[in-house]
Amino acid sequence: MSGIHLYESKHQESYALRIHHHPNFQFLYVIEGTGSLLLNGRSHPLGQDHAVLIQPYTEHAVSSDAQLTVLVLAFDDGMPYEPACSETPRPLFAESELLRLNAFSANELRLLLRKLLYEQSQKDPLSGLQMKLYVQELLLLLARARGATQAADANALRAERIHSYIDLRYYEPLTADDLAFKLGVGTRHANNIFKERYGITPMQYLTEARIRVAKKLLVESDKDIVSICFEVGYESVPTFYRAFKNTVGLSPNKFRQQHQEIANAFQ
Repeated sequence: MSGIHLYESKHQESYALRIHHHPNFQFLYVIEGTGSLLLNGRSHPLGQDHAVLIQPYTEHAVSSDAQLTVLVLAFDDGMPYEPACSETPRPLFAESELLRLNAFSANELRLLLRKLLYEQSQKDPLSGLQMKLYVQELLLLLARARGATQAADANALRAERIHSYIDLRYYEPLTADDLAFKLGVGTRHANNIFKERYGITPMQYLTEARIRVAKKLLVESDKDIVSICFEVGYESVPTFYRAFKNTVGLSPNKFRQQHQEIANAFQ
C-alpha cells in the first residue's frame, strides 16, 4: 500500500552478490556481521551500523566475510510515493554512498527501522502513510549524521596537520596561537580537535616532540646540554630542564649518565 518494502537479507560466510543495479532507490543497514561493499567502482569494508544509500541504476555488490545480516529498505518503481521519495533523498544525497554511523545516530536509526517494521505488519492505509513519514525522518537523520561525520573527518584532518607541522617544526618558538593560525581556526578549537584525536593539547605534544629529539641527542651524541636545549627549540636551559624532568622523570644529565652506564655494562 505504501510502496515501501523493508526486509531482511542474510549473507552466509564467503557469499558474494553479483554486481547489479536496479531502477529504484534503496537503503541498506547492517545489523550484524562483516563484509565488503562495491559501490561507485570502489570497495569498502562493511560492518555493523553501516548504512548504504543506493541511487537508481548505481552498480553495486555485497560480499560477506562472516555471516552478514542486512536490513533492506526498497521502493516500488512508479509508485505514488515516488515524488516524495525521489525529491527528498536526491538533494540530500546526490550520489550513492556509505555512511558509518556513531552510536547515537545508530540507535535512532534502529528505532525508526523498528517502527517501519511494525507499521509494515499492520497493512492498513494509515500505516502506509506513517511509513512514508518515517522514511522522511530516516533520510533526514542520515543527512545530519553524514554532516556530523564530515565535520569530524575535517577536524581529524586539521589535527593531523597540526601534528605533522609540530613534527617538522618543533625547533621553532611555537605558541598555541601560532598553531591555530596555521589552520585558520581559533586557539580553543585547535586545542579541542587535537585533544579529541590525540588525548593531549598541541603544546603538550610540542613538548613531547622536543623531549623525544633531546633524548635521542643525549644518547647518540656527546653534544653539550646547552647545545641540545638550543637545537630542540628551548630559549633557556632552566625551561628545558624543567620540561625534560617533568616528561622523563630524570634530569638530562641523569638520563645521559644512566644510558651510558647501561651501555658500559653490555660492553
